Amino acid sequence: MFIETITVLILGIFIGIITGLTPGIHVNLVATSLFALSPFLLQYFEPLSLAIFIISLSVTHSFLDTIPSIYLGAPENENALSILPGQKMLLQGNGHMAVKITILGTYIGLICAIFLIPFFILIANNFFPLFKPYIVHILILLMSYMILKDKNRFWNFLLFFISGTLGIIVFSIPNLNEPLFPMLSGLFGVSGLLISYFENTNIPLQKINNKIKIKTKTMIKAIFGSSIATLFIQFFPGLGPAQGAVISSQIVKNIKNKGYLALVGAMGTMSVVFSLVTFYVLGKAKDGTIVVISKLLNIDFNSFLVLIIVFLIAGSISVFLTLYFSKVFSKLIVKVNYKLLVIMIIIFIFIMSLILNGWIGIIVLITSTFIGLIAPLKGIGRNHAMGCLILPVILYFIL
Repeated sequence: MFIETITVLILGIFIGIITGLTPGIHVNLVATSLFALSPFLLQYFEPLSLAIFIISLSVTHSFLDTIPSIYLGAPENENALSILPGQKMLLQGNGHMAVKITILGTYIGLICAIFLIPFFILIANNFFPLFKPYIVHILILLMSYMILKDKNRFWNFLLFFISGTLGIIVFSIPNLNEPLFPMLSGLFGVSGLLISYFENTNIPLQKINNKIKIKTKTMIKAIFGSSIATLFIQFFPGLGPAQGAVISSQIVKNIKNKGYLALVGAMGTMSVVFSLVTFYVLGKAKDGTIVVISKLLNIDFNSFLVLIIVFLIAGSISVFLTLYFSKVFSKLIVKVNYKLLVIMIIIFIFIMSLILNGWIGIIVLITSTFIGLIAPLKGIGRNHAMGCLILPVILYFIL
């Protein structure tokens, strides 16, 4: 069993590297494919071994997908909001530093999530029923504050409302396999790439030996905000890491750029860990990978403990893997023609949208790209475009 455990752990890490570095390939796709093959695989592997494979894959993916988000601008749900500060640092020659800060937040978030498991279980069992009826009111107040806090209230509201309407429409389209990919890629990826293309942006030589420069106070605020937001997203349907990042950025004051990268990184791993805890305590599987695990394995205390240890091992290894591949990307990114690279990335995103969702995916991508241009053209925060996820959630609770 020990050799089998090590084998599936290493294999999960290897597949996680591939999915993490490849834009558009989500870990849920691999997990559901594995479940489809489970009748065959269970003849040779224990159910716990398949669960270990999925967990190691998920954790590795959550670390490695930082790289295409920052260097290529192709976001996933978990890290869409890291695009702008990450690309800002890339264009300053600090792309590797952006990855370092994000990974630092990701790993600290993982460690903190493990230590917070007893507290999380206490909240789930005793306090969750008390504040559940008021979550929609809190969410509305937070979004109202986000829209009204500066002078660009009209454009803030317009972007939030239009992107929210887009989200409602997209999620109501039947048989749309991956609605988040074209929508988030347009809002946060392609729109930003177009701006960079027409501004004649050139990627400078990247610095890879600089020490991490982020204040301890900023990191503490990022982890605290992530922890609070994770409680929200785990207990209520419809909320995910991207919405959690928006919520936590409103709870924690004056957290920008580097702090925001750390916050988004922490949200990713905290969400994966607490998804497992939520299923273990409440029997609710929010994350797609945890849904697959729940169908393969009855999680008792021993298997739960094993999976938590897998989180820690895979996460620790993934730190070094991410830093290595980031250095590789830092050296390669300056050797290519940036305009050509932008065009290739946009074409790749179009092809992936077409493969995943057909022509309707292309329509969603183009529409979301035009909406995503509002923020940079009007000088407002891109986080208002997260209305594409927030507004549907609010309506879900109200209706």
